[in-house]
Amino acid sequence: MPEVMPAIFFGHGNPMNALLNNSYTQAWQRIGQQTTKPRAILSISAHWFVPGTGVTVSTAPRTIHDFGGFPRELYSVQYPAPGDPDLARRVQRMLAPLPVALDNSWGLDHGTWSVLRHVYPAADIPVVQLSIDETQPADFHFEIGRKLAPLRDEGILIVGSGNLVHNLHAYAWGRHMPDPYDWAVRFESEAKQMMLAEEYKPLISYEKLGPAAMLSIPTPDHYLPLLYVLATRQHGELISFPVEGVDGGSISMLTVRIA
Repeated sequence: MPEVMPAIFFGHGNPMNALLNNSYTQAWQRIGQQTTKPRAILSISAHWFVPGTGVTVSTAPRTIHDFGGFPRELYSVQYPAPGDPDLARRVQRMLAPLPVALDNSWGLDHGTWSVLRHVYPAADIPVVQLSIDETQPADFHFEIGRKLAPLRDEGILIVGSGNLVHNLHAYAWGRHMPDPYDWAVRFESEAKQMMLAEEYKPLISYEKLGPAAMLSIPTPDHYLPLLYVLATRQHGELISFPVEGVDGGSISMLTVRIA
């Protein structure tokens, strides 16, 4: 029997983290070193946020440079991990009767590869991405996570990639920002307490959590991957936060690990 894999939500932050050696990327490296090598990875990234649910079926998913205005060096980065069509079809069956498209056009976006190139730099583990249906409410995404939880018993590492707090309008682009915004710290602290207490209903209905939550989650794309990961948690499993910090005042780099 394969070892039960953890489920991990990564706060991926700035795409430049793909190239940087900092406290966040060093912590991602340690996670890879301390985690049993999975049979494959199922990634739910904030950056495949589209109408409908799809899963990548390519045997060699392309590295997508889905951003603009960054140094040329970043656009040359490749993460040549193989795909896993069998896992893609397994996900499709697990989510039935929900229609899940087998997608050949997408690949690995930076929400996935900017983190994985530090966690598993050899790029030798098959990776499949699952899209986030932008037309559906938060409880829909949490329920998908629950349906996918058995994959952890099959040696599959379930990864969510986004940011608990993600407000680019407030981000300190090119400016020195020594301290995170009070509302970012307050919401992150409240969310961590709810996670530890397994109080998921408020996190699913985050629009009701007040102004700090609304400033932290102006759009749902970077938040929803966390719900997929939380939904895989089984009774008695521990939750930890191996990476913490706020970048640019308004981007939480929190990593949430369930094992």
